[in-house]
Amino acid sequence: MKKYILFDNDGVLVETEKWYFEANVKALAELNVKLEEQVYMEIMAKGGTAWEVAQKQGISEETINKKRFQRDIYYQEFLKTKNIEIDGVKDILTKLSKKYKMAIITTSRRVDFDLIHKKRGIIDFMDFTLCVEEYKRAKPYPDPYLEGLKKFNAKKEETIIVEDSQRGLTSAFNAGIECVIVKNEFTKTHDFSKASYYINNLKELEKIL
Repeated sequence: MKKYILFDNDGVLVETEKWYFEANVKALAELNVKLEEQVYMEIMAKGGTAWEVAQKQGISEETINKKRFQRDIYYQEFLKTKNIEIDGVKDILTKLSKKYKMAIITTSRRVDFDLIHKKRGIIDFMDFTLCVEEYKRAKPYPDPYLEGLKKFNAKKEETIIVEDSQRGLTSAFNAGIECVIVKNEFTKTHDFSKASYYINNLKELEKIL
């Protein structure tokens, strides 16, 4: 019997992953580095960063750090101007909140997360949120989800995780917690063989629980 739901954020509750990719593409292009989507997806699946492509071309860490700052600016511009809604999210959260305690566990920076959720109403359903600054090691390590369990004082068998990426699934698997993968076109090439369930959208989560 599940009592707790730990949600990933990007690609599960909001459609932001495409825009994070585009921000990386734009910043790297200014270094004359082309970031292919397939290469990016392979890097993201294992928990790396887009800057590996620049490093392989001999670009210095100092230059990369400056461009990383610029990437963050581009990403925030996209968050402010692009439609990142996923249909039906608030409806299903309204239903689930009547039966389950819920939280968001994300690798997003707190500054980006707060911008994403400003006046969106999604976090109103959550007991707490954890961003990348608030645990020791990021996904695919188990730390984020283990920290979520700790905050809820929950048992693993009482908890289920909702993810959309291989990196997130690996984090859940490493934490020993059941994981549902929700379909996302952006991560369709990832390996989800370790998932307990695979659903087309969040509305189908009710059937599993």
